[in-house]
Amino acid sequence: MRDDYLKEAQKVIPDSNLLINVISRRVKQLRRGSRALVESLEKLSPEDIALREVIEGKISFEISDGVN
Repeated sequence: MRDDYLKEAQKVIPDSNLLINVISRRVKQLRRGSRALVESLEKLSPEDIALREVIEGKISFEISDGVN
């Protein structure tokens, strides 16, 4: 996982627990065959692809208040 991508993603999602959840869910999707939402000239790991998607605003997330 590239540190520069991680630092940039933390600017978009400052809550580290939320960032971990978003990235891990997206990595699972990528490993199951989902197409990347970003393009790169270099070969990126699923984790780096997910981070780039967060940085570029390609992934949306919702914070639930936990009340039903």
